[in-house]
Amino acid sequence: MQRRVVSPSLLVFGRRLNSPTMPSNSPTYTLYDIPGNAVKHLSWSPNVWKIRIVLNYKAIPHKTEWVEFHDIAALAQRLGAPPTAHRRDGTPFYTVPILVDPRTDKAPLSDSLQIALALERAHPDTPTLFPPGSEDAIAALDAAFTRKVGGALAPLLIARVHAQLVTPEARAYFRTSRERMFRGRLEELPTPARWAALRDALAAFAREADARGASDTFLLGERETYADVIAYGWLGWARRLWGAEAPEWREVGQWDGGRWGRLVDAFKQWEYVDVPSALDLPGRAQPAKL
Repeated sequence: MQRRVVSPSLLVFGRRLNSPTMPSNSPTYTLYDIPGNAVKHLSWSPNVWKIRIVLNYKAIPHKTEWVEFHDIAALAQRLGAPPTAHRRDGTPFYTVPILVDPRTDKAPLSDSLQIALALERAHPDTPTLFPPGSEDAIAALDAAFTRKVGGALAPLLIARVHAQLVTPEARAYFRTSRERMFRGRLEELPTPARWAALRDALAAFAREADARGASDTFLLGERETYADVIAYGWLGWARRLWGAEAPEWREVGQWDGGRWGRLVDAFKQWEYVDVPSALDLPGRAQPAKL
């Protein structure tokens, strides 16, 4: 397998926080996520939201455990989760999501695309997000959308990621590591040229979808697939950090005939943390006690 080298633009995305007490019939899966206070229920990470949408879409029981940025590597190594990439010097890079199934002795899953595929295969009786014959096309779109749109969004949002992390230790770690990666202050990274790069990147995907002619909302066909979950993950990240009513999100949502706003809105019914009553709402959440 070819080793993936991670780009500094995508290294945007933890000490473990206590989670709410679960009932005795505890959910099957444990999903590890990074807490932030951009929204009421703490979850903001684009890659974790991809998997949370898959779990909710398929109605697969699960619970969330919170881990801060600077503890992700130690947690992954303790759990036996594989790295999701390698840095240019060859050292492993660990990220969330990490998904654990306590019913098995298999190693935890990491990398959002691989987790989504594993869930698709493990739960064949649930609604599918990978129509027959679509896996290769979705994998190619995942790589391209992450590189082009995720890479363009990262410098525009990175200062907001820092500002909403819930502890001083997490913020300090994030600022030091990301300013080293980007070779500049977080607050100076958003520029008009980077804003234009985001618009150009999204326009290219919109043109491809328009050429298919199947939907003015979804990317590969008439209904949602994991390709749309990928786009939702990155664009939902922007909406959470800018704010749903912010001019930045309003502008992006209206680009390409409103395609991106419609796509994100199409996933609202699955935007909750662990249980449907925990809807993804804006607000300043209190960090859990350590």
